[in-house]
Amino acid sequence: MNGFDENPHADSLAAQLARHLRRDILRGKLKPGDTIKERDNAAELGVSRTPMREAIRILAQEGLVILRPARSPVVANPSYRDVADQVRVLLSLEKLSAELACTAASDAELDELAAIRDFMAEHFDTMDPLDMFERDMEFHATIARITHNKALIELHTWIMQRLWRTRYLSAIQRRNRDRVISQHSAVLDALRTRDPQAAVAAIEAHLGSLGDDIGLAFEDEREGGADASTDDGTDDLTA
Repeated sequence: MNGFDENPHADSLAAQLARHLRRDILRGKLKPGDTIKERDNAAELGVSRTPMREAIRILAQEGLVILRPARSPVVANPSYRDVADQVRVLLSLEKLSAELACTAASDAELDELAAIRDFMAEHFDTMDPLDMFERDMEFHATIARITHNKALIELHTWIMQRLWRTRYLSAIQRRNRDRVISQHSAVLDALRTRDPQAAVAAIEAHLGSLGDDIGLAFEDEREGGADASTDDGTDDLTA
């Protein structure tokens, strides 16, 4: 048993493998610059190379992995400038999402958002930090989704994916239940009262320091000396 569900009603095997590799990247098992050996990873997880190849492509589309012609892909190692630019765009999209959701979201959709907040409040102290981080990101993705603005949803998803790793590093350094829950509650309360100005202000209070927080996490990691792999990875993509 390899632990992956091939039930036709489950996520595709490639999606499950992508989630597994994504979590390895977030936890630091796979570091920026490390090669991802398609053959070795497939063998280790007990799957064929075809779904593993597709999983790597999924992560490449998310910006977590860089594909290289005739060489193994590597974990992305973005520059601070790229990350900082993406954070600025994300903050604008988060504010716009909150503003639009005030009028576009149904009461049922706000109940869905409240359920995520309540889950986080109940399990924050006992849940794996990475699992909790995924719920936090689900909260923000849901706000974008309930705007029913396709262009906004696509842009928000694209930026979220590229900041996934650096946001996780920042989140685990600043884990504080009261702060996280109170700030998410303030956003939800503003949406409930259909007050766009209050919603935007709540997002600013929640995410206004995100650039500085990510900058510190980025700096800490660089000072930690995460070494990129020197393996050129030519052994498994040409076979």
